[in-house]
Amino acid sequence: MHDIKTYKQVNQASDAISFRISRMEDIWDLRKGAQDEPHRHDYYTVLLVKLARGKHIIDFCEYLLAPNQLFFVSPGQVHQVIEFEKSFGYAILFSTQFLIENNIPLFFIDDLALFNDYGESPPLQINEDESILLSGFAEEIISADKSGLKFKEQAISSYLKLFLINSNNLCSLSDDNTQRREAGNTILKNFKELVNKNYSTWRQTTEYANALHVSPDHLNRVVKSMVGKTAKEIIQSRIILAAKRLIYFSALSTKEIGYQLGFSEPANFSAFFKNHTGFSPSAFKQNQ
Repeated sequence: MHDIKTYKQVNQASDAISFRISRMEDIWDLRKGAQDEPHRHDYYTVLLVKLARGKHIIDFCEYLLAPNQLFFVSPGQVHQVIEFEKSFGYAILFSTQFLIENNIPLFFIDDLALFNDYGESPPLQINEDESILLSGFAEEIISADKSGLKFKEQAISSYLKLFLINSNNLCSLSDDNTQRREAGNTILKNFKELVNKNYSTWRQTTEYANALHVSPDHLNRVVKSMVGKTAKEIIQSRIILAAKRLIYFSALSTKEIGYQLGFSEPANFSAFFKNHTGFSPSAFKQNQ
């Protein structure tokens, strides 16, 4: 069994602080170059990588670290940064509580095309000018964080919003119909919430469409247009992610995992897992 650490506190110095920013090079020095371990957070994580060599593993998907990248990690995602040498950049951490305290609507994060709860979370590749712009916001956040400003948190939240808005603009969808896009965002958000709650019992697109009061065809069209996958593929991806986490981070047997994920027969679960990953559950654990 592999224990996975969950960090619940954004700032180790005080549980009352719901925001933190660090330079990646300072984290390297603090850890004395020690390798990161797989872990998860109960808060949002943004990595602006200016210069690095290594890899970033997010929910069993491996991405090479390279200059001028942006990573967005959602609460609950398991990730691990493996650096081959000292990296340079910024790590920005903030919780839902920080958003609430600073009057940033929760739907602001949901409407951004940046954070993915599961599935692939590849880095956003940016150019040198874009990296300089975002680094400027990060440095303003650091300055505000170290200051004695009366409205320090408000300044931090303003720069954070500018950072995220500019990041979002770099990967915005090419859809000129704003109203249609916003409607699609709402359906996708509600669909993903339902999937997270019901993936072990609801397997059919029809069940989710009924709960959302739309037709299965409409749900598929919206999901496909927003994320490039069908609703069924999203459901299956969520089941596979849950299976991978249980296989690797728990001591449950394949049979117990299958039952927990709603499979009546262990053979059905094993076949489903191998069909989507290319590995049997036991081979996946050994390979990881």
